[in-house]
This record gives sequence, C-alpha cells and structure tokens, in this order.
Amino acid sequence: MPERNPETHVIDFRAAEQLLAARDPRGAVKLLDSVIAAHPENTAARLLRARAFFAAAQLRPAELEFELVLEREPDNAFAHFALARTFQRAGRPEQATRHFRLAAALDPNPEYLRAARFDDRP
Repeated sequence: MPERNPETHVIDFRAAEQLLAARDPRGAVKLLDSVIAAHPENTAARLLRARAFFAAAQLRPAELEFELVLEREPDNAFAHFALARTFQRAGRPEQATRHFRLAAALDPNPEYLRAARFDDRP
C-alpha cells in the first residue's frame, strides 16, 4: 500500500467527490474512511462521507455523520437540510421537519424554504 501523506488525503478527498458525482457512493466512502482516520477533525470530509452514506441508502451512518458535523458547525444550513432528508427517508417526519426549519431559518434558500413548509402546522 502506498504511503499515506497529506497530499494523498487531498487526492483521495477530490477523488471521493468525483466518485459521488459519478454515483459511486460506496467507492467515495471507502476513500474517505482513510482521510477521516488520518484527520478526524476534517468537517468537510465528514460532510462528504455523510452525503455518500445517504446516497448509498446507509441512513444510520449518514445520520451520525451529519449530526457530528452539526455538533461542530451548528449553523451549517446544508447539514441541517441533509439531516432532515435523512430523517424523512427513514420515516421520521417530526425530526425531519425540525431540521428542515432550522435549515430554512439559517439560509433562505428556496429549496430549504419549500421543505420547511412554514405554512403547515407541525
């Protein structure tokens, strides 16, 4: 196995982005595992891995990663939105609504506002 160094981790992160874009989320997770093992504090890598887990329908690991990102960055609107989608897909609508609304409150992105459905009763 080649020696792992910071440059290799950057290459792996970029390759994981490409794999996710090419609809190979499991390949992306595999690359990101080594990046996160070496740099557990790297929120960008964790967010990308959470997205890959979601795309691979691995909802519990996605939920855990999104929650870890939000512990570090509670004002990350995208992470709230993605966690809400994870809860929605897992059949947990109350938790989904809460995070959709947090995302919309943090960022008035039209997609976040539509998902938040502020006009509906909770």
